[in-house]
Amino acid sequence: MEQLLRDLSRVVLAGRALGEVLEEITAIATAGIPGSESTSITLVRGDKAWTAAYQGEMALAADELQYAEGYGPCLDAGRGGVVLRIDDMRTEQRWPDYVARVVDLGVRSSLSVPLPYQGGVIGALNNYSSQPGAFASPESLAAGTDVAEAIAVAVANAEAHHELGEQARNMRIAMDSRAVIEQAKGVLMAQQHVDAEQAFEILRAASQRANRKLREVATGVVASTQPQ
Repeated sequence: MEQLLRDLSRVVLAGRALGEVLEEITAIATAGIPGSESTSITLVRGDKAWTAAYQGEMALAADELQYAEGYGPCLDAGRGGVVLRIDDMRTEQRWPDYVARVVDLGVRSSLSVPLPYQGGVIGALNNYSSQPGAFASPESLAAGTDVAEAIAVAVANAEAHHELGEQARNMRIAMDSRAVIEQAKGVLMAQQHVDAEQAFEILRAASQRANRKLREVATGVVASTQPQ
């Protein structure tokens, strides 16, 4: 358990793609969660669910089977925010179609832990084993919970970077728009002998008539002064 926490604490988030970080975390989870032979991370957005990272083909195949069925422990944990443990697929009754088919993939037990995020859940950490009862110990759940929290931190970090990037992009667009509008006002002031306020009103009226963005109209005005 201590080794698992040390490994999670060493995961670098800054400057890395989310997928790369999640792949590293799934490898740590497979090695550090008692009973786990194969691990995956299911992310859920509305009605859509997908495997964002996995370690071992068993996990990916089991996930894909649940997506095809439209239900299963990874989906229910990822949407409902509950821990779901299956000790033996051969006797499990909650998802009959799924468990009947996943046994053929070699899966006998699983543990799905929800990913906490801003008061809700965004998916699940899924652990699979070819042995029945592989996740029956309290240590398995404790380790799974620690990994799930690390995943949530990684996703939150990625979301924050994305939002900052969007804000910076929007700011650049706004600054570019302001610059071209000011240029267009200067052109109109020189051509039509009007002041800055009147020039802006001319641009605004043209924008409304043409049902085009003010920036597009301003760009056209500036472009009209360029030599052909």
